[in-house]
Amino acid sequence: MLEGVKVTDIKKLPDERGFFAEVFREDWEEFVGEDKIVQANLSMVYPGIIKAWHRHTRGQVDYFLVLKGAVKLCAYDEKKKQLDEIILSSERLQLARIPGHYWHGSKVISSEPALMIYFVTKLYDYKNPDEERKAWNDLSIIDSKTGKPFDWNKLPHK
Repeated sequence: MLEGVKVTDIKKLPDERGFFAEVFREDWEEFVGEDKIVQANLSMVYPGIIKAWHRHTRGQVDYFLVLKGAVKLCAYDEKKKQLDEIILSSERLQLARIPGHYWHGSKVISSEPALMIYFVTKLYDYKNPDEERKAWNDLSIIDSKTGKPFDWNKLPHK
């Protein structure tokens, strides 16, 4: 994994009524470090939709949790030409931490819409957004496994 990219399992506590899960705690020091969450966002995305690529250059860190469906989340370090792929799903609750200086994006890979909540360490500035963007199919994003431009639509290996 790229430095600072982390994934942690979320403990589900089931009972006869359903389940309870703590999805973020500031005392998860090994995972959170010194990050301070200041905003939470909810996103619903339709199957097959790609939302990529963007990055934050002012120190923002993003934490992603898929509540419904499944998502392929990617982070890319253009200096190292390293790409990390993380599969997040409601079947296995996991929280993924992506330092914002990496190019990152996602694709819904489930047959149903994905519902994702994400937490950020910087408030969104409507007048001066901290977002630099590239096209979803930008040829400068290299798949570190193949050495070729990353293909969001490449089928998984069998």
